[in-house]
Amino acid sequence: MRVLLTGATGVIGTEVAQRLRAAGRHREHTLVRVARRAEEDSLVRWRIGEQPPPAALAGHWDVIVHAAASTRWTLGREEAVAANIEPLRAVIGLADRDTHLIQVSTAYVGGVRNPEDLRGAEFEGYRNGYEWSKATCEAVARAEHPGPLTLVRPPLVVGRRGSGEIARFSGPYTLLQALVSGLAAVVVGDPAGYAEISPVDEVAEVIATAALGVPPAHPRTEVVAAGRACLTLDALVAVICDTLNECRAAQGVAPIERPPMVSGDSWDRFFRPLADQYLSPFQSQAVKLLAMFQSYTSMTEPFEPTRTVEDPAQVMAASVRYWAAQKPRLALASPEPWTLLARSG
Repeated sequence: MRVLLTGATGVIGTEVAQRLRAAGRHREHTLVRVARRAEEDSLVRWRIGEQPPPAALAGHWDVIVHAAASTRWTLGREEAVAANIEPLRAVIGLADRDTHLIQVSTAYVGGVRNPEDLRGAEFEGYRNGYEWSKATCEAVARAEHPGPLTLVRPPLVVGRRGSGEIARFSGPYTLLQALVSGLAAVVVGDPAGYAEISPVDEVAEVIATAALGVPPAHPRTEVVAAGRACLTLDALVAVICDTLNECRAAQGVAPIERPPMVSGDSWDRFFRPLADQYLSPFQSQAVKLLAMFQSYTSMTEPFEPTRTVEDPAQVMAASVRYWAAQKPRLALASPEPWTLLARSG
């Protein structure tokens, strides 16, 4: 069996590659890993969507796992097309009717969205360019791929369940740095809203199981989430702060304070105008970035999982401990209070 993995050096791709390589010791299959920056001889370099596929990728593929993507929430529409949609079409060009395509999507293409989160015509009702592009990719895969299809939808991805290990700190890890630096003077969102997270190893397990299993007769969707057992935003922030303070106490460092929570409505009506008026440009940009988490950590309903994430609090705590061990200067930093600036009229 011949398996192609794109995005092989990314957060999810790294974990999937480890599982497929391990399985290859017991089963006969060839794994070819693709990345935009091939720093190892064993990787194939391909800027997907910008360059024709390398000669090494010619021939029939039994399975293609497409994990390559830009996950930036600030993507504009044209950027999202170039970063995610055109690369998928290029990958589909390598497939045939006997190729099982596994498209890594996001759980946020489904679920319930609050009207105030939506971006209207620009992203056809989705919250940002990343989310819109992933929804469009699912539609493209269904319409244009001639063979078996599996769509895998993870929520916010954090470290491995046991160790918290992860290939790269991104996404929800922005909140950790903001809390210890003092930039997260408030958390925007509904304390009782749902906040779905998943350990990267369990997402990779779903993908690897699909890759090595029998291809589905009809398009299949796998949702990795805790469902009704998922954390609320209030519980998520509590786990993060409590775990950070455990790490800080072990090093004799004073604890950080849990920031107050502000509803999205109050933020938009009162706090954001004040932030724009009185905070430094850096502080203002930081709080705007943190506010983007609101729609992902204050959902009105959890997802319906096909793969259930058990005890997400334990997963988050392990991820915080690993981050603190890898970033000790950040984890032990003294938070700096906001500085209000008087702007001349």
